[in-house]
Amino acid sequence: MRSLFSWFRSGSRPIHLLAGTLLVLSLGGLYIAHPPFLQFLDFKLYDLLLRGQPAKPTAERVAIVDLDERSLAEYGQWPWPRYRLALLMERIRQQGALSIGLDILLAEPDRTSPAVLRREFKRDLGLDVVFSGLPEALEDNDALLARILGSGPYVLSFYFDFSDYGQSEPVTASSLGLPTLGLSIAKADGASEPEATMLRPSKIIAPLPKLAQATRHCGFYNTLTDLDGTIRRTPLLIAHQGKYYPSLALAVILEALNGGTPLLKVGQLGPEGLRVAKGLNVPLDPQGSLLVNYRGPAHSFPHVSAADVLAGTASAEAFSGKIVLVGTSAAGLQDLRTTPFGPGYPGVEVHANVVDSILQQDFILRPDWAPGVELAILLFTGLGTVLLMTCIASKYMILPLGLLGWAIWLGSERLLAIKGMYISPLYSYLSFGSSFVLLTFLKFMHEERQRRFLHTAFSRYVAPAVVSRIVSSPHSLSLQGEEKEVTILFSDIRSFTSLSEKLSPTQVSELLRAYLTPMTRIITNELGTLDKFIGDAIMAFWNAPLDVQDHPARAVRAAQRMLAELDTLNRDFEQRFGLRLSIGIGVHTATVRVGNMGSDDLFDYTVIGDGVNYASRLEGLTKFYGAPLVCSEEVALRCQDSFAFQELDKVRVKGKQNATTIFTAMSGDNGGQAQERALHARGIGLYQARDFTAAAESFTTLALLQPEKRIYQIYLERCCSLVRQDVPEDWDCVFIHTEK
Repeated sequence: MRSLFSWFRSGSRPIHLLAGTLLVLSLGGLYIAHPPFLQFLDFKLYDLLLRGQPAKPTAERVAIVDLDERSLAEYGQWPWPRYRLALLMERIRQQGALSIGLDILLAEPDRTSPAVLRREFKRDLGLDVVFSGLPEALEDNDALLARILGSGPYVLSFYFDFSDYGQSEPVTASSLGLPTLGLSIAKADGASEPEATMLRPSKIIAPLPKLAQATRHCGFYNTLTDLDGTIRRTPLLIAHQGKYYPSLALAVILEALNGGTPLLKVGQLGPEGLRVAKGLNVPLDPQGSLLVNYRGPAHSFPHVSAADVLAGTASAEAFSGKIVLVGTSAAGLQDLRTTPFGPGYPGVEVHANVVDSILQQDFILRPDWAPGVELAILLFTGLGTVLLMTCIASKYMILPLGLLGWAIWLGSERLLAIKGMYISPLYSYLSFGSSFVLLTFLKFMHEERQRRFLHTAFSRYVAPAVVSRIVSSPHSLSLQGEEKEVTILFSDIRSFTSLSEKLSPTQVSELLRAYLTPMTRIITNELGTLDKFIGDAIMAFWNAPLDVQDHPARAVRAAQRMLAELDTLNRDFEQRFGLRLSIGIGVHTATVRVGNMGSDDLFDYTVIGDGVNYASRLEGLTKFYGAPLVCSEEVALRCQDSFAFQELDKVRVKGKQNATTIFTAMSGDNGGQAQERALHARGIGLYQARDFTAAAESFTTLALLQPEKRIYQIYLERCCSLVRQDVPEDWDCVFIHTEK
């Protein structure tokens, strides 16, 4: 504690640490608030990462028919007559398209229909116009298109309006003739209805009812723009008036599949995913949207000019077995969007990217735990930088921080490329960058002068190597340590020497690594400190260097988890090495000396004291009592509310004068165990009361119930022996162990 105070009193370090910590915590609050200007920076980093990805090949199952500038030049300005649009779509179908989606809203009647022209000439000019030789089927272009739509795999688009949400909407979707999506919903326990978090529009701008009613599927063409006007995300489902509607991309896939009911999975936060069909699962955010995994810049998908389709010059293989989207790249039709790949991106190609992602099952994920990871990285990098900057000269931090920045960027880039997950590097850069600038400013000359002073002064008393260590970390260089209560754990593999004789040295090494790795993780997960490996034995302790409030219970829990883990490991060991391991574990709580122990040149952080030796003796007693876990009386008293303990014996171990009671902690608890403990406690009580005949009856019953437990055989043999002896009046029930 004195060394900690002296470190805080040394110069400007407390100021540096406090200022840096406050800065990092402020950035953490800024992350939670997520103000618009930082959202803007985050979006731009996302775009940069996305553009830096290798080009993603398309599945070659999506094609685009483009109402491009050439089509408009050859066939006239938009809108075209509906008979021409019907001809265009029918020719696409005849070339083998699986489904055809029209990314154009047909909300108004065709003004070029002969019947409409006849009425308008009569109304405006008073003329009765007759079109001679015109087939009846061509009198109404909308009726003609409706007949075409009813005979093929066509999908029309519509638009959801969000501008006046909350106002009454007299027009229902059903009155517009829009087909709804048949959807199954699987909700987690306690989850609310999915529409509670999904986008909910105020009204629908739909195609003509006669057109909408002619198709099996219609899909909305809405996308979502971020505050910078860029499309990075698009909804896949939208709820309206208790019904669900698919996007155009989802609708053309459903039309191509020609069957099946999608399944919407809803978690506690809202929608989590959509199972479109077997093998086609789409991750969703609570709004029912997903990030668009762009395959590349504009025209990453094959575009076929509508002029070529109408002229019959399009390739016969252009649409066969594909999903075809009909849209426009002509600037005058105003369907060019801004995406991470820049402006001028055809809107129809955004839908094509979504279709291709679903077909390839290739998505960009933003998991629910991503904000927590980003905040943790922010705090870790920021506080780590602050801590290092208070101890290390600024000039030595430039390269590590540069490498850290590169590693964070590379990690985000690789995570996006390999796992399809986006973890933002923005706040990590702000965290360690701001910390570096601030602390460099605060410590610029002061730290350098202090380092020179320490080096000059200490060089007169100790070796230069020790001086360098003192200068770099003066607060930690102490060989005195401190007295502290800790809980110590020893574990050892039974008969490992004889077992290892059956294996080659390489196999022994592999076996130990496979055993020690999970055991060490259990200890560290329970906040323990691994002291050392002693061959196949493990020594660990709790409550140092950091305080652990419930350290006896954590040590016992770690021991029980180690025993449970060994059962799992043994199944693998039998297959790989042809053997099973058994271990013994001793746990003891005592006050010992803890700290850096050793010489001036080489030392280690460890614990020493009589309690350490006693914990080792307890581990050795596991062999005698046949109990895999032996705990001291101190541990049992401290953990009696957390575990079921069974008294083993009153013993005096080798090298000790005082007797003590030892226990084992039983895993789990049920009626059978409670009965066993009660019968055992009765037997122990009779044994200590010197009623050996009655005690033998209890232990006989226990030995029959649990023949594999050696402890009951031990007491049964003792009782049978003592009942024939003249036990002295001062008999203390203590068993003296003469071996370790």
